[in-house]
Amino acid sequence: MAASRLGLADFFALAERLGVGAVEIRNDLPGVALADGSPASEAGAAAKARGLRILSINALQRFNEWTPAREGEARALARQAREAGAEALVLCPVNEAGWREGDGERQAALREALAGLAPILEEAGLVGLVEPLGFAECSLRLKGEAVAAIDAVGGAERFKLVHDTFHHVVAGETALFPERTGLVHISGVEDGAVPRETMRDPHRVLVGPADRLDNLGQIRALVAGGYRGPLSFEPFAAEVAASPDIAGDLAASMEFVAAGLRADAA
Repeated sequence: MAASRLGLADFFALAERLGVGAVEIRNDLPGVALADGSPASEAGAAAKARGLRILSINALQRFNEWTPAREGEARALARQAREAGAEALVLCPVNEAGWREGDGERQAALREALAGLAPILEEAGLVGLVEPLGFAECSLRLKGEAVAAIDAVGGAERFKLVHDTFHHVVAGETALFPERTGLVHISGVEDGAVPRETMRDPHRVLVGPADRLDNLGQIRALVAGGYRGPLSFEPFAAEVAASPDIAGDLAASMEFVAAGLRADAA
């Protein structure tokens, strides 16, 4: 998502030039990455040639709406991920107002989906990265609810959380769960006119000094709690995608985050 207009080969070249050792690839960008119909094994070979790990494929959408069709989609995507040499599959919940509002329905659907996904992921050798979305209409907003469901199905070894700094703030959640986190998505919001409750994906930019989400504070707290995994950029703003110098923009944001963390260690 950080360079959403680049083809896969150019994206991998950008990562190598920036000194990045691992990437996420998406399956939902038309003409880009796995959405362009190219064999997943080719993506894996291209990444390996650049010395890159593929952290995850992002994502299986509406994963907690477990139906025969969703199971088939999960199996196909898990197969793709395995062929690409990816380590994990991101799982995004239904983001729709009024979905299964009956008492306990959402929670039961989440447990059913996790139970169904566990053997599929195990067979493919993948970790499932559950990503709560903070929007008020989302069926899974809180990491605490995700952890409870994972534990209810005995899935702690197969499923980890995505801590998304944007969604953490939008949800108003305070618990962090660093020990249960497998990936951190980072993006900033700089628009001072938008209230927290109405922040949406188009507001999400790269992380810099004007960030309102306290990305550095969130990352520091996660690290203090024991998190040692990757940070992955996920800016959705159109101006990021349209930048004439995405390499320079990413390098500046990476240095801003790194400098903030170095200051803590000093």
